Amino acid sequence: MGDKRYSASELMAITTAKEFKDWEVAFVGIGIPLVAGITAKRFHAPNLNIVYESGCIGPQKYRVDFNVGDSSAADGALCLTSEWRVFSDMQCGYYDVGVLGAAQVDKYGNLNTTAILGEQDYQSPKVRLPGSGGGNDIGSNIGRVVVMLRLEPLRFAEKVDYLTTPGFLDGSPDARKKAGLLGSGPVAVVTDKALFRFDPQTHEMYLDTVYPGVDVGEIKALVGWDLKIAPQLKTASEPTEEELAAVRAADPANLIMGGAAARKGLSGLDEYIEITVKNSGK
Repeated sequence: MGDKRYSASELMAITTAKEFKDWEVAFVGIGIPLVAGITAKRFHAPNLNIVYESGCIGPQKYRVDFNVGDSSAADGALCLTSEWRVFSDMQCGYYDVGVLGAAQVDKYGNLNTTAILGEQDYQSPKVRLPGSGGGNDIGSNIGRVVVMLRLEPLRFAEKVDYLTTPGFLDGSPDARKKAGLLGSGPVAVVTDKALFRFDPQTHEMYLDTVYPGVDVGEIKALVGWDLKIAPQLKTASEPTEEELAAVRAADPANLIMGGAAARKGLSGLDEYIEITVKNSGK
């Protein structure tokens, strides 16, 4: 990126914040997605209702929590209920938008958080990952999904090594409907270099927006298929001082946004993958 005033993680949070709309109900996790939600509420979506998997509905957050079970997760909440309740509501289609991380995404927005196989098989993969958690529920049932991950060849594969969370499956027009999925699927993939969206007809991912200082050729070289480019490709605006101030105020101790991992645009899952690969020697 051309401007060193901000990190990749900060730009990812600001980009993701713009995917939230006022009066929506958003299912978000701890970390950069929560920073994005707090930022959205400050600027353009003051009535956004955030939901945590632990059962907190509509907390009024000024700073991030570090666990969905933290007592501060309930600050000013509209309702405190159970994990069972919020996931049941999700399966009824009550949530508008969800944010997911992933180890791997393919051209149709399918996500893998289970195993990176490399040249190996599922029983002895290159990297064994945490699995679905609530990811499959979110990808299957929430109105629309925003995906966040780093842009790397291993991560942007023509076909995921393991389908943990459905995107548009094989890309056919009625694939999600035939599978009985309630949500409409992914709408955006936010990375440390660019923003991707999905063609409404083919459901294939395409490059929509590049970040300042990033070359299209660099992006195409990091994607594992013949990436399509939007006819009117956009370049993201540099973050404003107000946006950066909001992101930093949401994490005043820099525990999420300001660490070495965050400066590279890593999430907790990213760090897990890097450490596992390093320790495996593979």
